[in-house]
Parts: sequence; C-alpha cells; structure tokens
Amino acid sequence: MNAHKENLNLFFQQIKGTSERRAAFYVGWLNRFLEFYRGSFDEFSEGDLKAFGNYLDQRGYDEWQVKQAQEAALLYVEKFLQKNIVFKNKETPDNRQFPVETWEEAKDVFITTLRLRHYSYNTEKTYREWVRRFLLYTKLKSPLKAKPDHVKRFLTHLAVERKVASSTQNQAFNALLFLYRDVLGVEFGDFRNTIRAKKSRRIPVVLSKNEIKKLFKYLPQREELMLKLIYASGIRVTECVRLRIKDLDFDNHSLIVRSGKGDTDRVSLLPEFLHGPLKAHLKMVKDIHDKDIAKGYGAVFLPESLERKYPAANLEWVWQYVFPADNLAVDPRSGIVRRHHIGQQVLQRAMRSAVLKAQIGKAASVHTLRHSFATHLLQAGYDIRTVQDLLGHKDVSTTMIYTHVLKNGPHGIKSPAEFLG
Repeated sequence: MNAHKENLNLFFQQIKGTSERRAAFYVGWLNRFLEFYRGSFDEFSEGDLKAFGNYLDQRGYDEWQVKQAQEAALLYVEKFLQKNIVFKNKETPDNRQFPVETWEEAKDVFITTLRLRHYSYNTEKTYREWVRRFLLYTKLKSPLKAKPDHVKRFLTHLAVERKVASSTQNQAFNALLFLYRDVLGVEFGDFRNTIRAKKSRRIPVVLSKNEIKKLFKYLPQREELMLKLIYASGIRVTECVRLRIKDLDFDNHSLIVRSGKGDTDRVSLLPEFLHGPLKAHLKMVKDIHDKDIAKGYGAVFLPESLERKYPAANLEWVWQYVFPADNLAVDPRSGIVRRHHIGQQVLQRAMRSAVLKAQIGKAASVHTLRHSFATHLLQAGYDIRTVQDLLGHKDVSTTMIYTHVLKNGPHGIKSPAEFLG
C-alpha cells in the first residue's frame, strides 16, 4: 500500500511539476475520490466527476479545494489509468452510449465540458474559434466523419500555408485535441510526422527605468495606476484586470493572484508608493458600487460553485473588482446585467498611445512591463528562483530568458572594439 502511495505521489509530482509535499495533497484528494466512487473506470463520465464535486461542495469545502480534488480524480483516470472519459449525451434503453451526431450537439457538449473543468471564458472563446476555423477548412458535415487525419491536414495547412507561429499552431492543436478526445471520443494517435510550425526563441522587449518614467507621463490616471501596478508586481494584464478588493493586502505589502495561468494562486509585491493612489481609487470604486446597488445591480461575477455556496457574496464589497468597467453589461454566460472588470484592450490602447507620445523606439506592449519587472530584479541581484516565484512560472527555464541582461553592461562581456571609442 505504501509503495502504491509513493507511486501516486511521484505521478502527481511529474504530471503537475510540483514538490513531494504538494503532490501529497493530490494523493489525499484522490483517496477521498476513491472512497466516493464505486463504479467502473471504463464507464467513468463527466457526470461522475461533477457528482464528486457536488459531494465535496455540500460538505463545506472551498471552491479551490473542490477544483483541486476534481483535478486529482481527472488526472488519475485519464493519465494514470489511461481511461477515456465517457460522455452520456444520449443513451439507448440498454444504456449503451450513442456518439455525438450533430455539430450543434457537439457544440453544447464542448461548452459544457469546458465550463465543468473551469476553463476561463477567454480560453472558451479561443477554443471555439479554432473549432470554427477547423470546420470551415475541412467542411465536415457530421462529427461522425471526423478523423485524426483531418486535424493533421489542418495543422499542416496552418504551418505551411498560413505560416503561423508555433504557439498559434499549438493552441489550435490543444483546442482540437479537446474536441476530439473529450467531446467526440476519438483518440488522436501518432502526430509525430505532422509538419509543425518552427519554434522561435525571441529575446523579450525590455524598457529601461528612464523609459518607464517617461512612459508614465503620457497615461490617464486610472491606466497609469494599473500599468504601474503591473510593472511593480510583475503580474499579467489578465491578472491585473481580474484583481478583487480582497486580493490587496496593504499591511503585508502584497497582492494575491487568484487562478493565474495554469489555474494556480501566488503572492506578488504591492510596494508602498502605490498604497495611497490605490486607496484613493478604491474610494471611487466604492461609490460606483454603492450606486449600482441602489439601482438594483452590484452583483459581481463569481464562480458558479461559490455563488451557490454563498448566494449573497456577489454583492459584498470584498468580492468586487479593483478596476471595474465604466458601464454595466450583459454577462455572456448567464445573461445577467452586471458590472464586469475593465477590458484588457483599454490598457493595450493606452500603452500603445503612451509609447508613441514618449517617442520610445521599441515595440513595447503592456506585457513589456512584466518583462521589465523581471529584468530589473535580476539586474538588482535577486536570484532567479525568487523571480520565477513572483512571475508564476512553472519551469525555471521560462524565467531564464531574462538572463540575457546579465551578459551585457559593465560587469558582462565587452566588445573587442571598445578601444575604438
């Protein structure tokens, strides 16, 4: 039994790229799942996974715990046991499974499964768009005719004719893998001989401290605050716009990124020079929230399980967005009129305009501030593991791209032509 437990711990360490201590949590959730589930793993379905989540939810577990437990169960079935998840879309009287027969039906299952697995709305939109492009290219009339060769031809088309970047082709691959494996029940097989887009290694664009000071002179007040926060803490633009009041910890000079890339939480920096401007900004946000409530609105978006568990939480101040949108809008998933967070494009446009006005001769975007945060920390002598943790990188090799700055400057390599100066 101990040997089996050690094997499972090692499995979760490898599949999640995590420590032995953190993998033990997944093993614990898996044991809870195995106590709950009494069926055959050959017939394990999305409904069983959802039932397990509801079981934990009813026992008072937090949303993040339910998600982690469901992930442990899913990884165990799909990766460890290598079983396919069964979709019970239609059943014959003798309970045999019908395949998905129409694209309309496939679309419903596709969206339901994405949401069941807590994929973000941005990922849902991206995956749906790739499926749309795939169907336009292949002209498949029915899901029953979908074969892995159709995906191979489409990926080759993207690489050879469309000349997309490797990351774009991988995005399409992941969307179609999800469609085939989790909706259509079709395994991909061997894709090693498929033509793949060439993977490029790019040096990130980094702004100097003087350029950053110059940049901030040409920004509106709200956008200046948001972009300063991104540079000061190294968070992604999506993480910035999704910040909620409860994520700001002024006393500990830190902010908490919830469900960041890879659906993980982490803590980053909240320097003191931003405390005053942020608190003044929050006073204005509180006024907006109070007015929304007075008009019968003010209920912010919350994950479904959390909203079920705490039905009044969506009106509470601590759950509101730090940077709310200017106007109320209809939630695309629920149809409820509410105030969402500010859109990423607002920041991107402000950044683009400021770069032009400041006459900075670099192709800088909002993400450049994150690159600059990491680079300036390394230049200041902080170790790469610290920077990795602050950025939320799963693998240190991703953070290594910023070490190019350590090879230049007064303590780095000098050109042999220096004597000409």
